Amino acid sequence: MLSDTHPHKVINHCPRCGSSQFKTREEGVSFSCEDCGFVYFVNSSAAVACLIFNSKGELMLSRRAIEPNRGMLDLPGGFVDVMETAEEAVRREIKEELGIAVTGLQYLTSFPNEYVFSGYSVFTLDMAFVCRVDDLDSAHPKDDISAIEFYDLKSVPFQELCSDSMRNIIEFYLENKIK
Repeated sequence: MLSDTHPHKVINHCPRCGSSQFKTREEGVSFSCEDCGFVYFVNSSAAVACLIFNSKGELMLSRRAIEPNRGMLDLPGGFVDVMETAEEAVRREIKEELGIAVTGLQYLTSFPNEYVFSGYSVFTLDMAFVCRVDDLDSAHPKDDISAIEFYDLKSVPFQELCSDSMRNIIEFYLENKIK
């Protein structure tokens, strides 16, 4: 069953011609306009999540300053812009959110996510990177985060994380990188 925020429950008209004959073609996958023939696929948007550690080996988590999930914990990161690589997005997002530069990054894993914004489900593929940063001491919350906090990997408050994909990323790191 599709949620009330799924595109098939929200989009009622063709974005090309405005027709109300914009119908589900494949459940959860695509639409087709019976009037102009336009086909729209519901695809995942690319997003990045960054695992940044301090000198004690503690993981940085950020507090969300905006909806959705305002006040909950998150990994720093965000959406990949049009015509931007995931690596470029990592560098841009960390600069925007923390005011610091990424000096190295390594891809870790990815997990799907459903990000509900303005009553609409945006499906994402959250790509995780382990990052080294320049001058972590000068990091400060900016943009859409209200605070940064550091946690020992054994004491991450998983119940406070904003999404299953963030939990899955951290659990993947724990299972595959910590000996």
